[in-house]
Amino acid sequence: MTSLAELMCVPCRGGDPPLSPAEIEAMRPEVPDWQVVEEDGVPKLTRTFKFKNFAQALAFTNRVGEIAEEQDHHPVLVTEWGKVTVTWWTHAIAGLHRNDFIMAARSDELYK
Repeated sequence: MTSLAELMCVPCRGGDPPLSPAEIEAMRPEVPDWQVVEEDGVPKLTRTFKFKNFAQALAFTNRVGEIAEEQDHHPVLVTEWGKVTVTWWTHAIAGLHRNDFIMAARSDELYK
């Protein structure tokens, strides 16, 4: 079985339905360190990654930015001393899409 981190994002347009709560729960075991949070009624995937210093946090932020550009799917990145919080969701559908789980898994791979 192919892992999420090996998959490519597919273009998502406003007509695509967001994942249902059951679909979200089915995918969560593949990104167990991520939390599903709701902001203004929109579910999002979020995780805070820990680092020894600001330089490591910034380097990770830049690597996540690079994969976001490659896949044309962009997160919210909050870089602080010793930590980076990454939040994925799909703006076009105001919810979660399979792409968000793919990018969360890819973010996890960068952290290893």
